[in-house]
Amino acid sequence: MNLINKSELKYVYNWRPIPNDDSRISGAPDSTLFNKNEGYEVLYLINKFAEIHSINEKETLYKIEKLIRIVLPGNLRNQLHVLEWLEITFREGIQ
Repeated sequence: MNLINKSELKYVYNWRPIPNDDSRISGAPDSTLFNKNEGYEVLYLINKFAEIHSINEKETLYKIEKLIRIVLPGNLRNQLHVLEWLEITFREGIQ
């Protein structure tokens, strides 16, 4: 179940159609390349991170979105690395 949807995101994204079974937006996060400018990919990772960590506060989801959009280092190119970085960032309280 998604906790945040397309209309609730705060930043502007590309919304190119992606099939529902595409690894960029389905299944378990893996080594699939991640594009922080593609809305469906960002939405998937925000909701997946929230699901993994039992986060249900919208404000926290907006912080995750901001971290991905503004702070995410450019050398992190796949879903797993982005999720690992988010976990470290949250653990350290950088929000």
